[in-house]
Amino acid sequence: MGLFGAASFQGFILLGYDQGIMSGLIGANNQFAQEFNHPNAKLQGIITSIYDIGCAAGALFNFFFGEKFGRKNKNIAGGTTMIIGTTLLGSSTTLAQLLVGRIVTRIGNGFNSSTMPMYQSEMCKRGNRGIPLSMQGTITIVGLCIANWLDFGLFFAKGPIQWRLPISFQAFFDICLVLQTLPLPETPCYLVEKDDNAAAVEVLTRLESSTATINDPEVIFLRKQVEISLEIESAGGPFRYSEPFRGGKIQNFRRVCLCCCTSLIYLAASFIPLWTVEKFGRRALLMSSAAGLCFCFSMVLILLSIGTRSMAYAATAFVFIFQIFLGIGWLPIPWFYPGEVTTTRIKSKEQVLEAFVNWNCVFTVVQNTPIAIFNISWHTFVIFAILCVLWVPIVYCVFPETNQLKLEDIDHLFEGGGVTGGAFKAKGGRAVQPGYHERGRGGEREGKRFVNGVEKREVEQSR
Repeated sequence: MGLFGAASFQGFILLGYDQGIMSGLIGANNQFAQEFNHPNAKLQGIITSIYDIGCAAGALFNFFFGEKFGRKNKNIAGGTTMIIGTTLLGSSTTLAQLLVGRIVTRIGNGFNSSTMPMYQSEMCKRGNRGIPLSMQGTITIVGLCIANWLDFGLFFAKGPIQWRLPISFQAFFDICLVLQTLPLPETPCYLVEKDDNAAAVEVLTRLESSTATINDPEVIFLRKQVEISLEIESAGGPFRYSEPFRGGKIQNFRRVCLCCCTSLIYLAASFIPLWTVEKFGRRALLMSSAAGLCFCFSMVLILLSIGTRSMAYAATAFVFIFQIFLGIGWLPIPWFYPGEVTTTRIKSKEQVLEAFVNWNCVFTVVQNTPIAIFNISWHTFVIFAILCVLWVPIVYCVFPETNQLKLEDIDHLFEGGGVTGGAFKAKGGRAVQPGYHERGRGGEREGKRFVNGVEKREVEQSR
């Protein structure tokens, strides 16, 4: 598991580093500004936000073609693309080359950000999936810190090294990502989907334990669970691009909506979810995080509306508190929750849709926030506060709890029906109890499940 985690974390270090590296270069009277003729506010916004257009393009490419190459190859392609983009950025002599380099680099990041969470979630066991997936957010902020401190350290340097070194340094992480991913296997879910059962069993054996063999009952059971899950999901025939936008028994469209909505907020991270995500679950962290973010935005707009220097200092304090609430839920969970609520059959498509929507939203915010601040000043934070508080009832009503669920249990998440799929009335959003899929297969077994908050006893005959 360490090798899988290291490769995944390398991708998220890149994500954080890329997001933070321009913050120390744009808008200052430094060597970068001198070489690019002191870009004005509008051009600064374009230089910054066009990066996210590249991310969206990378995610969109994954949607249409990613399934042909697999999770591992997409990660390698992402790292390789970023190496090319970093080369263009570090050698930029014109604004056009700089913009092209940022787009190419972000296309590679779009590959990684729409693949890494899915890759790691399919390689993790049920009991410890939340902690390593939450660490992706922590690692993101590590990359952001590296970028910020490198910018700060080179601020006092003279000449082109002041900006070319920090931009070019990300190639180190790009190369590490490619080298770390090369020896890793493909995920068992993808291999079973491609009818390579022998390779899938080999990977499952490696994931189970160092002493396990391909004939171990647990390995055989896990393979059958994946096969059954894919069989259920494939009952409608070959995949069609309209499939993620339809309802039906598995409620794919509902899953797409959840995937696209969970990544609307992304900034910083903290270590808090490493100890809370498995204890309190995904829903509680998302709701408390959204309420805390709304509180911070509300306090900032109130303090800034007063207009005094002391109140401005107080508002700055809430910027730091904001980071804490963001790290509780809305930083890490949107990156792995889509992989938990989607079925294996369409997981890769919905993961890239999530990333595509994320980067378009980031582009929108980055492009328009400076304009909003200039025109309506502190009133901008009213918009952010309202958007944050709206997520509390949205999560409570329609987001099912996935803590401790096996990936195979996901097929049954929305069988409760209704507008909310059973999440609203179920206690704690537990529309499905852990192990429901396992108890419902392989012999006459008694299963327990909650539908609209009511425990139901079900007996299913073995197939």
